[in-house]
Amino acid sequence: MTQNLTGKVAIVTGGGGSLGGAYALALARRGAKVVVNDLGSAPAGGGASRGPADQIVAEIQSLGGSAVANYDSVTEGARVMQCALDTYGRIDVVVNNAGILRDMSFHKMSTADFEDLYQVHLLGTFSLCNAAWPHLRGQGFGRIVNTGSAAGIYGNFGQANYSAMKLGIHGLTLSLAAEGRAKNIHVNTIAPAALSRLTLTVMSAEQLQAMRPDLVAPLVLWLCDPACTESGGLFEVGGGWIGKLRWERAAGHHFSPGAPLTPEDVAAQWQAITRFGPDSTHPASMAEAFGPFEKVMKGEIT
Repeated sequence: MTQNLTGKVAIVTGGGGSLGGAYALALARRGAKVVVNDLGSAPAGGGASRGPADQIVAEIQSLGGSAVANYDSVTEGARVMQCALDTYGRIDVVVNNAGILRDMSFHKMSTADFEDLYQVHLLGTFSLCNAAWPHLRGQGFGRIVNTGSAAGIYGNFGQANYSAMKLGIHGLTLSLAAEGRAKNIHVNTIAPAALSRLTLTVMSAEQLQAMRPDLVAPLVLWLCDPACTESGGLFEVGGGWIGKLRWERAAGHHFSPGAPLTPEDVAAQWQAITRFGPDSTHPASMAEAFGPFEKVMKGEIT
C-alpha cells in the first residue's frame, strides 16, 4: 500500500512547531491540502507570532504542495474551521496538536495556571472537533487525531494541570469514537515523545536527539488514512517505537449486596480487589465495564 491523501483537507493545530510541522509536511507530501494553524505563542502561552505557521506553509509550497496559514487561537475552533472551508471548501482530517506548559508543583499552582491549560488543551480540542463534526458527519468521513501525553496516562510531578487536560482529551476521544463510528469518523489519541518546544522545557536537546518528530508523523498519517479502521485507540509513540495501551481491571471481589459492608471487609479482601493476573479483564466499552454491576442487578450475586 502506498498512501495517497490527494483531495483530502487537513487542519493541524500547533502546526508551526516541530511536531505539528512534521505532521503538516507529512500530510502535504501524501497529497493533502493543509491548514497550518499556529498562534505562535511561547511554550508557557504568552505572545503571538505568524512566523511559525508561515514557515511551514512556505516549506509545503516549496515542495509543490498546497497549504494556508491560520493564526487563530484553538479556543476559536469555528474560526479555524472556517479558514479551511473558505480556502478549500471541505475538511477531512483534524490533528489537534496545539499545547502549552505551565509546570510547577501543585502547592504553587494558581487557578490561572490550571485554567490556561484547560483553555488551550481541552477546550481547544473540543472547540475544533465541535466545529468540524457536522461537516464530517454530513460527508460520512472523518479522521481526528488528538494529542494526549504520558503525563496524562501516568501522572507526573509538577504537571497536575497538564496531566488532567491530557487524560481528559482521551476521554473526549473515546466518546467521539463511539458517536462517530456509524458515520465513518474515526478518532484516536496519541501520546508522543519527541523533540518539541514543550519537551525542551523539561529535557535537553542532547537527551532528545534521537526523538525526532518525523518518527511520530507516520502513525498520525496512518490514523488519518481512509483505510485505517482504528478508532478510540490510545498510542504511545516516539523514537521509532509505537505501542497501543488499554485499560486493565482486576477480577475484584463481589461482596453480598444484601449484607452490611464495612471498611474492615474491604481491607480483608484488598489483595483480591487490587491483584492483576490471568483473571484480569480489559473492558473496552461502557457495556463491557458494566459486567460486574449487571450480575448484581440480575440477582446473580446475592
